Amino acid sequence: MPSPVAPSPVDGSVALRALIYARFSSDLQSPASIEDQLRLCRERAAAEGWDVVQTFADYAITGAISGRSGYQAMLATVRSGTIRVVLTEALDRLSRDQEDIAGLYKRLKFLGVRLVTLAEGEITPLHIGFKGTMNAIALDDLADKTRRGLRGRVEVGKSAGGRAYGYDVVRQFDAQGNPIRGDRRINEAEAAIVRRTFALFAAGHSPIAIAKALNAEHVPGPEGAWRDTTIRGHAIRGTGILRNELYIGRLVWNRMRFMKDPDTGKRVSQMNPPELWIIEDVPALRIVDQALWDQVQARLADIREASGANEPDRPRYWEARRAKHLLTDKTFCGCCGGVFTNIGRDYLACSAARRQGTCANKAGIRRQHLETLILDALRTQMMDPALVADFVDGFTAEWNRMAAERNGARAQQERELAQVERKLNGLIDALADGFRAPGLQQQLNDLEGRRAALSAALETPASPAPSLHPNLAEVYRERVADLQEALRRDPNGPEALEVVRGLIERVDLHPAQNGRGLEVEISGAIVSMLRLGMTDAGNPARSSRGRVPSVDPALFASSVKVVAGAGFEPAAFRL
Repeated sequence: MPSPVAPSPVDGSVALRALIYARFSSDLQSPASIEDQLRLCRERAAAEGWDVVQTFADYAITGAISGRSGYQAMLATVRSGTIRVVLTEALDRLSRDQEDIAGLYKRLKFLGVRLVTLAEGEITPLHIGFKGTMNAIALDDLADKTRRGLRGRVEVGKSAGGRAYGYDVVRQFDAQGNPIRGDRRINEAEAAIVRRTFALFAAGHSPIAIAKALNAEHVPGPEGAWRDTTIRGHAIRGTGILRNELYIGRLVWNRMRFMKDPDTGKRVSQMNPPELWIIEDVPALRIVDQALWDQVQARLADIREASGANEPDRPRYWEARRAKHLLTDKTFCGCCGGVFTNIGRDYLACSAARRQGTCANKAGIRRQHLETLILDALRTQMMDPALVADFVDGFTAEWNRMAAERNGARAQQERELAQVERKLNGLIDALADGFRAPGLQQQLNDLEGRRAALSAALETPASPAPSLHPNLAEVYRERVADLQEALRRDPNGPEALEVVRGLIERVDLHPAQNGRGLEVEISGAIVSMLRLGMTDAGNPARSSRGRVPSVDPALFASSVKVVAGAGFEPAAFRL
């Protein structure tokens, strides 16, 4: 469908439809900056005779354009084909990244949209190359100045930013009222926890046991609940309570650098070589005595050596593609809502209960046993014939109701479109006869926009009603049995595995009421079950018996409860 073009205003010229984009990127800037940008842009648009139809803004947002809702909404509006000018204060309001700016310019040029800024005027390829380079240089220069300032602060024994557990930030001002940054003092209550953590680890307690003990006493951690990773940290990065050299009065800065991933736009950390680290002694901030520190570091080194982490050629599991299990990312604790994770080789258990001690759901379950229970429940209970018959009746009634509503809404849109067309034709005839009146141009633009929206809505065809197989439950049961056999032959077979995973929305594991084992609640997507029952997914050798058209998955859901180790409970099947 061709893009709608605004008719000529009363003076015979064409009023270009424009939008305005504004942004400020720092919390230190005033929100009034947005209003200032919008006001100046509106003044420029009025002087040019442009019709500003919409404004977009992002508040205190920097970084990747993918994370800016205002920018993305602006781009979507431009793609609608009704905009001819994008107006902003300067190119750096859109982005300082050369790739982002170049990509936006190419898209706007393809759509026939002009890009205009108050600072640079109408943007051309010369602006994109020159200004983009200057913005990139300015960003690098700002980063260098920031690092230089932080280094100067570190070299006099002050913090370069952030807060370390065990210390308070000292807030003070100089004679002119400017803040003095980088001073810290020991927080005695937190320092006692740090010393206790070091002593417990040196005495042979594991990070998991220490985290559980602190959580049981409701001791606040650096980020809420204590975790074993909070305590042991990362050996190479020097993070974690047990590896923080500030506790022995040694300030280490520039261990890592942060760079923006060009694919995601997110900042990622990378290690700097040791020769670039800046190290300063700050004896006033020492919390742990040297003998205890050395004892802890020796035990950490022994554990690392025993685990094989120091072997450069050892297999690194995170770089290899591990086979996906049936329940990967689908098992959750019914008490705390946390994830059930691998505990040992073949068992699953609540991570918060086992590693943090913050959940009472401590029972574990063998992965293979849980998968067998769920596959049996899918096959025997989740498509019971009587329940499926009730569902089919309810589904058909609901579909007919929604279809009636859609048909009524479509008829209303058709009537409104005809009315808009009549009004437009009448106004165009009046203009041809020489009629002029204030506000006529805006009225024409509004009618054009409404006609475009209605036409786009009516171009979408109505969804056909799904045809449900009369023997749906038996067909489904047969399909699941085939898939179960395929998984038995090849547990990591990708095709059958993904089909079965699509039937399972989530699995919640609760402590059983009798105190023995776990109660397992399976939530499945009924639409995926219907699709499996009406097609030959997972069994390509068979001829297709039908197909379920696209249906909104949120309309229907189902679940059934089983008890691990004690057989199935009566089905609690919900539709």
